[in-house]
Amino acid sequence: MDGHDHMFRQRVAQRYSRSSVDKKRLCIFILEIEELEVPEPYLWEWIWLSSFALSYFSLEAVKRNKINSLKCYIYGIVTFGYLPLLYSIIMWFGEVYTFLFSDDYAAILDIVYWKTYPYGLLWYAFIFLALQVHSFAMYFSYNLLISWKTRIIKKSE
Repeated sequence: MDGHDHMFRQRVAQRYSRSSVDKKRLCIFILEIEELEVPEPYLWEWIWLSSFALSYFSLEAVKRNKINSLKCYIYGIVTFGYLPLLYSIIMWFGEVYTFLFSDDYAAILDIVYWKTYPYGLLWYAFIFLALQVHSFAMYFSYNLLISWKTRIIKKSE
C-alpha cells in the first residue's frame, strides 16, 4: 500500500468509531431502562392499548370510502378507548382527590407514588392527553361519516 487510500480509511475509521460510541450509549440506555421500576399494567391499560388495533378500520375506511369500517372504528374507540379511560378516572379519583384536597398528612402518605409523583395525578395527565386524541379522532371520523352519507344520499336522488 502506498497510502493513496488514506482518505477512504479515515472515512471508514470515523464510521467505526461512531458506531462504537453509539453502541456504548445504547447499552447504557438499555441498562437504565432495565433498572426503571415500572409497575405492572392494569387490565384497563391492556384494553385501552387494544384501541390502537382499531386504526386498521379507520385506514381501511379512508382508503376505500367504506362507511361500515368507519362505523366500526367509531364504536371501537368508544368501547376500547373511552370506556377504559372512564374506568381509570373513577379508579384513581379517590387518590387524586385525597392528594389535592386532604389536610390529613397520613392519608397523603398512603397514596401510591412513582418516583415521588402521585400515581393518580400522572394517570390523570395521561388520561387528559388520551381523551384529547380520542376526541379529535371521533370528531373527524364523525364529520367524515356525515359527509360520506350526504354524498350517498345525493347519488341516490
